[in-house]
Amino acid sequence: MTGYDAFLLVSFGGPERAEDVRPFLQRVTAGRGVPQDRLDEVAGHYFAAGGASPVNGHCRGLLEDLRPRMADLGLASYWGNRNWHPLLEDTLARMAEDGVQRAVAFVTSAYGGYSSCRQYLDDIATARDRVGRRAPLVDKLRLFYDHPGWVRPWGRSAAGARAECAAQLTAGGNGARTEDIEIVFTAHSIPVAAARTSPYVAHVTTTARLAAAAAGLGSWQLAWQSRSGSPASPWLGPDIAEVLGTSTAPGVAVVPIGFVCENMEVTHDLDVEAAAVARSRGMVFARAGAVNATAEFVDMVVTLVAERMVPGTGRAALGEDGPWPDDCPVGHCPPPYRIPVG
Repeated sequence: MTGYDAFLLVSFGGPERAEDVRPFLQRVTAGRGVPQDRLDEVAGHYFAAGGASPVNGHCRGLLEDLRPRMADLGLASYWGNRNWHPLLEDTLARMAEDGVQRAVAFVTSAYGGYSSCRQYLDDIATARDRVGRRAPLVDKLRLFYDHPGWVRPWGRSAAGARAECAAQLTAGGNGARTEDIEIVFTAHSIPVAAARTSPYVAHVTTTARLAAAAAGLGSWQLAWQSRSGSPASPWLGPDIAEVLGTSTAPGVAVVPIGFVCENMEVTHDLDVEAAAVARSRGMVFARAGAVNATAEFVDMVVTLVAERMVPGTGRAALGEDGPWPDDCPVGHCPPPYRIPVG
């Protein structure tokens, strides 16, 4: 077995009280030139929800589920965020104080792309530099966009959202058929320029296709959400609001496969904004739940750690291209121009 002595959960982070909101947003957007009115708008989303993002709570739950499993592998468990407490550099400093020499890191992002993969590697490197020579080595686990422990829970979640939508239609006396319900998978939009230099779209599309097959869906489509930035800069589309605004379906089930954990971009951009568009068109709206609390997803994290610890362990993948390599290819997902906050 390789010489790992710790497991590190790495996530984006989010505010947990109203007074955290603006400092959090300032940290996320530092040096990116985001207009103040855009920051005020996003801050309003958090304030409307009580000032807290659900993401940190979900990370705590995930870590508690993983902690005994990691202990069985001889690993201590830690958690560090990119943008809010517990911050990655503080966690690495604590790991150093605890004598950790080498850790394996699970990042709550399934896909390739600068913000979803490469930037996490950069953040880990920056945090290690700040801690200094005593900082533990940290190896990021491979991308898992086509892993059965990611795909199959999304398939069940999509099927559940479709069933919920069908039940609402039946209760309303609509008489619509289940096959008339529109299924829309969503992920965070990124600038088209960034998409051209990364496998992000291909990875998201693969997950959607595999999850749709697992759910037995006859038809589905992919839309994007949470776009930000200058209107003059092209971003991936169509936006979920555009899709719903032109749909003639009696109901829609939205499946946010772009996100491991529930966060503000799910609970506001979908549950509030997208749902309002659907209601304005007389559509029944259902949203699939995120899958990070499922036993199969937790099992997947454990298997990803085990395969890294024991060379030669089987590497599960459902896509035609096989599992993503442990080390991202050279030049993978280069930094694009500055991406504003979503």
